[in-house]
Amino acid sequence: MKSKPNYIKRILFLIILASLVIPLFQAKFNIIKLPPLNGAITKPEKGYISVKDWLSDSYQEQEEKYLNETFGFRSLFIRLNNQLAFSLFNEARANGVIVGKENFLFEENYIKAYYGTDFIGYDSISHRMQRVKFIQDTLAKLNKNIILIFAAGKGSFYPEFFPDKYRIQKKETNYEIHTALAKQLGISYIDFNKYFVENKYKSEYPLYPQYGIHWSCYGMCLAADSIIRFIEKTRNIDMPNLYWNKIDVEQPKGTDYDIAAGMNILFRLKSFDMAYPHVQLQSDSGKVKPSVLVISDSFYWGMFNFGISNAFSNSQFWFYNKQIYSDNFQTPAETSRVSIKDEIAKHDVIIIMATEATLPDFGWGFIETVYDYFKGVKTPAV
Repeated sequence: MKSKPNYIKRILFLIILASLVIPLFQAKFNIIKLPPLNGAITKPEKGYISVKDWLSDSYQEQEEKYLNETFGFRSLFIRLNNQLAFSLFNEARANGVIVGKENFLFEENYIKAYYGTDFIGYDSISHRMQRVKFIQDTLAKLNKNIILIFAAGKGSFYPEFFPDKYRIQKKETNYEIHTALAKQLGISYIDFNKYFVENKYKSEYPLYPQYGIHWSCYGMCLAADSIIRFIEKTRNIDMPNLYWNKIDVEQPKGTDYDIAAGMNILFRLKSFDMAYPHVQLQSDSGKVKPSVLVISDSFYWGMFNFGISNAFSNSQFWFYNKQIYSDNFQTPAETSRVSIKDEIAKHDVIIIMATEATLPDFGWGFIETVYDYFKGVKTPAV
C-alpha cells in the first residue's frame, strides 16, 4: 500500500507541472478568453535568431522581454496583483494615479494644479495672455473669434477627498492667473471650472465622477451646449443647439470610469449613479453653422465623439496641437504639415481649451505660432 506522503508528493508535482504547462497552452492557443488590459500597451515583437544577435545577447534580451509580456494568463495575474495592492494597501498600480479618501481617484497633476505647485509664474502667463489679446484683436478685424475655455478640473472639484499626505498650503495657481488676466485684458473666455464648483451641490446629476478624470458625461453635455450658445452670442448668429429628451441613470461607464479602468483590477468598483443624456442636435434648416477649429487636451474628446462638430460647417480638433482629427479624415493628420495661414483663413472661430492640470502648456505652441504669423515672423524651415 502506498504511503500517504507519496500521494502528497505526486499531487504537489502535478500542481507544479500544471502551473508550468497550462500557461504555455494558454499563450499558444488562447484557450480561455480574457479581457485585455486597458491603457497604452504595446506587445513586443518576437526575437528572430541570428548569429550576430546571439553573440551580442540582443536575441536573448528580446526573447526574454517577449516571453515576460506574452505568457498565458498574464493579464489575469496583473489584475490580481493590482487588486491586492488596491484592496490591502490603498495603492493604484497606474502611472500618476492617487487613491484619495473614500476611494476617490485622482491623477497627481490635478492635485499639483490645485495647490499651485506646478505654477509657471505670473510673467510667463502674462506674456502668453498678451499674445492671446493681440491674436483676438487681429482676428476681430477679419470677423473671426478666438475663445479660451477653462475646463473643469477634478482637483478643484473634489479637494476634500485628497489624501492627507498631499495637503499643503495653497499658492497662486496657473488657473487663477490665466482667468484673472483673461478678464482684465477683455479676452473672450468660458470658465467651466468656476461654474462646476459653484453648481457642485445644485446640479440635478453629478458633474464629476468618483472614478474618472474628466468631467462627467452629463457635465460634458452641459459644457458642449454652453459652448454652442456662447459662439451664438459672440457672433450674433442662430446655430443648431443640442437637446435631450431622455437621460439614463446608471453606474459609471466610459470616461466616467476611465481611471478605474486604467488601474486594471479584478473587480468593478461601486459608485454613485451617473447620468447619460441621449444627445440630439436641432435641424440645421435656417441655422448658421460656423467653421470651428478646436485646440484642446483630452477634455474635448467626449464632445467630438458624440458629434458636436455637426453644429459646425467645418470642424477640426487639434489634439494637443499635434494630431488633427476631422470627420473628413480617415486617419489623423499632423499639424506640422498644414499651413497656419490656410487654417486661419478657413475657420470662423478658434477655441483653445484646457483643464487646470494642462494649463502650464496652454495652447501647446499654437498661440506662439499664430502670434508669430500675425507679426510676420517667419518660421524656420523644417
